[in-house]
Amino acid sequence: MNALIDQFIDYLALERGLSPNTMSAYKSDLICFSDFLLSRKISSANNITRKHILDFIMHQKDAGMNANSISRQFVSIKVLFKYLVQEGLLSRNVTETMDSPKLWKVLPSTLSVKEVERLISAPAGNDKISIRDRAIIELMYASGLRVSELSGLKIDDLHMDSNYLRCTGKGSKVRVVPFGGKAKEQLQVYISEARPQFSQDPSMRHVFLTYRKKGISRKGIWKLIKHYAKRAGIAKDVSPHTLRHSFASHLLANDAPLRVIQEMLGHADISTTQIYTHVDQGRLRSIHEKFHPRA
Repeated sequence: MNALIDQFIDYLALERGLSPNTMSAYKSDLICFSDFLLSRKISSANNITRKHILDFIMHQKDAGMNANSISRQFVSIKVLFKYLVQEGLLSRNVTETMDSPKLWKVLPSTLSVKEVERLISAPAGNDKISIRDRAIIELMYASGLRVSELSGLKIDDLHMDSNYLRCTGKGSKVRVVPFGGKAKEQLQVYISEARPQFSQDPSMRHVFLTYRKKGISRKGIWKLIKHYAKRAGIAKDVSPHTLRHSFASHLLANDAPLRVIQEMLGHADISTTQIYTHVDQGRLRSIHEKFHPRA
């Protein structure tokens, strides 16, 4: 199996031109699957059945892997099997009629509007760190950016006059995302007052900088969000992704079209965005109470 996986990864690099990160993810997923098969004493791809794949999925679930990661591994397996059949290396594709498993949906954790306000207010000082961190939190909530997109944001990506930014998301796809007046205000204060205190080097194009005059990392953003959530007295497990979820949920609660939310989040498939339709239970309950004759 491992030899076939290596051949498949070479194919992805030479024929498909996928990014190193994508190929690394495919290889990691498939090696994990191969190790599972070897533990079941299965060494030939032709001996793999649908049951083996389903057993692998349940094994990953029992090991505590989250649903999105398992779904990605399943996709990697399907793509591998399709390739092996096309190349004549496998007699039949047992995954051909297998749909992505209806994995247990874990509703994303979100903050209330008041909790978001407390989080944004948590960096309360006028020093350069507090100003920077307020701008980071405000922009994350205003735009729904992934943490990697925020850490990679460049000065040239910001279009302050028109209140929008350009970011590079998954698959190196560039999208345009608007942001509101409050985020613009915090950004302007940060760029004019705080950012020059971190670095005045014109060649440094990252928006958000550290003491070391470098762009802030994903881990750095994760740490500061955790720190301010604790300071704000928010008991929930808050991460940068929580702000992204809150952005989407609050838009939906205020009747933003799902397709528009999909575009702003950079989701390739609207089914990914549809999870937010299950989040705002309070809104559904209030609508039911308002319109149902026997509520």
